[in-house]
Amino acid sequence: MNWYLQSGKDSDVVLSTRIRFSRNIAGYPFYLKTKEQVKEFHDKVQEQLYSIGYGLKFLKLADMDEITIKSLVEKDLITPQFAKNRSGTNSILLNDEENICILLNEEDHFKIQVFSSGLELESTLKYAVELDKKLDEVFNFSKNKKYGYLTSYPNNCGTGLKASVMLQLSGLSRTRNIRAIFDALSSFEVNIKAVENKNDVYEISNSKTIGVTESEIIQAIQVISQKVMEQEREVRKFLAKDGVNLEDKIYRSYGILTNCRKLGFEEAKQYIDTLKLGTDLGIIPELKDSQIQKMYLYSKPANLQKYLGNKYDNLELDIKRAEIIKQIIQENTK
Repeated sequence: MNWYLQSGKDSDVVLSTRIRFSRNIAGYPFYLKTKEQVKEFHDKVQEQLYSIGYGLKFLKLADMDEITIKSLVEKDLITPQFAKNRSGTNSILLNDEENICILLNEEDHFKIQVFSSGLELESTLKYAVELDKKLDEVFNFSKNKKYGYLTSYPNNCGTGLKASVMLQLSGLSRTRNIRAIFDALSSFEVNIKAVENKNDVYEISNSKTIGVTESEIIQAIQVISQKVMEQEREVRKFLAKDGVNLEDKIYRSYGILTNCRKLGFEEAKQYIDTLKLGTDLGIIPELKDSQIQKMYLYSKPANLQKYLGNKYDNLELDIKRAEIIKQIIQENTK
């Protein structure tokens, strides 16, 4: 099963973990601009696919249809900026489980990404380091004794590691305590930001890659994530004391998702967010976290169309979204 459909450790608050390494091949220009350079790089990667292993497949964005590219963006496997480049210079290495997605020729030759559901920093790092070492054996990455791994942006040198976790902070957002969290973390060397187009979802990541070790980065993100997680759970307990009012809001969302005939994407996000809160608090025992994950994924326009294997106009898409979400809700009630 794909990682984004699984329920991981502490997934009531932490949605996902991502470990990313920025790497470049020694002797190559950092950013490949000409068609000849890009072709040489792509050919080199394709020739070594078997040696790399991990079930990785070489995929060019230029060969993909619009819906497939958008579905990758919706899964957070590639960025919207990376998706916009249709000149043929952008490609990815992707495995079937999609927990490995390596961006080729973005800012650097390789942006190695490994994903996990829930809070799994140490195990995800271990897997990513194993993959990184294999790639280094095959391609010989550019590195320096003083500055570590060399990247196109100096602030990514050193470990070249960006560790990040995505957190659903519905409680802190709804009680307007999120600003206090931002202020409390301002003295630490971490970044925390709201994730675009995702209600009450925030990303915590390291701000330094040089002058620190990989284990120090992971430990810092782990400690801060746990602190934020504790605060979120405390706020949710406070919200649960509201009793009837909170339950009414949650069951109204449940009722709409169970009975509606059509459902827009933005509207669906709001109801699913509320339903997740109800599931995490045990107010909706009929649902599992894995069902919530499926609702999130298949409410998104491109992934809904990929799942159904067809292209729809906006009205048809709203109708299909309502149908699929109802089917997901009914999975454990049949």
